[in-house]
Amino acid sequence: MVATQPSVSGPDSIQIDNGVNRSEIERFTRDGAIHLPGRISPEWLELLALGVEYNQQNPSKWAHGFSAEVPDDEPDSSSRVVGFWSDYVTWPKVPEYQSVIFESGLAELAGQLMESSEVRLFHEHVLVKEPGTTSRTPWHHDQPYYCVDGDQNISFWIALDPVPKGSGLRFIAGSHRWGRWFVPRRFADHVPYVEASIDAGGSDAGRLDADGDGDTGGGRAFELVPDLDAELDQHQVLTWDVEPGDIVAFHFRTLHDAPGNKLASRRRAVSLRWLGDDATFAQRPWEASPPFEQLGLVVGGSLQGDDRFPLITTSSSILSH
Repeated sequence: MVATQPSVSGPDSIQIDNGVNRSEIERFTRDGAIHLPGRISPEWLELLALGVEYNQQNPSKWAHGFSAEVPDDEPDSSSRVVGFWSDYVTWPKVPEYQSVIFESGLAELAGQLMESSEVRLFHEHVLVKEPGTTSRTPWHHDQPYYCVDGDQNISFWIALDPVPKGSGLRFIAGSHRWGRWFVPRRFADHVPYVEASIDAGGSDAGRLDADGDGDTGGGRAFELVPDLDAELDQHQVLTWDVEPGDIVAFHFRTLHDAPGNKLASRRRAVSLRWLGDDATFAQRPWEASPPFEQLGLVVGGSLQGDDRFPLITTSSSILSH
């Protein structure tokens, strides 16, 4: 059954004009990231902005961030604070997020790009970087952080403020198809969750035994993220000037990073993460993020029936666009 939970109506309940063409689907499939300009109206953006404001005033237990005073030799140092703040899985308590998730039509867009007959919400994630924040987001990809497996997945990164090239996300095109999984890194200090075990005599040198059975050749192995900045000339890097109303859509395994915020204004972004037909519950060698408990789910089994991952839309509405 498709979930119907919004308690705040969207702008006149009009869905976003969000159909995609075959070329855009093929680009997403090939590159693992795509820029979709002007897909969200100002009215829906305002609803998201109100949700972020409410979220910051009513954070969840999983909210985190840091702040620091501007150095004394900087202008206006006595009155400025820089830092970032993030929160996630607050949609059950933020009516504005619910309206966008359930009413906007973004789930149908996700289904088209994933080529999936069903679309579930995984979670939303809000990140606010204040002006002058120097902390950068390290190179990583998302799925090793998550408690879900499956290839039909997509994140929608929606900027609420203009983000020019050099201030926004960068992606390594096609990295979601490398067949490699990388150890997650903490965003605050870029330290990996675990140090990879080293086997100098084997082909799996530098890899982590994900199953804990001493065998890195069988099952999934996780590697430390290489020094991608040193080898960027070997890859196609995707980045765009992003305006409010644009969507940057990317696969959970596409490698990406982001700089600090050198702009004079806040950089607010909301990510909506979607799951497709082949999504299953997974365990990782570390605590997943978000740290969803297993409850009644089975590793390798469907998410069906778990209200934490509501079914938003099915094939009939996806194919109608």
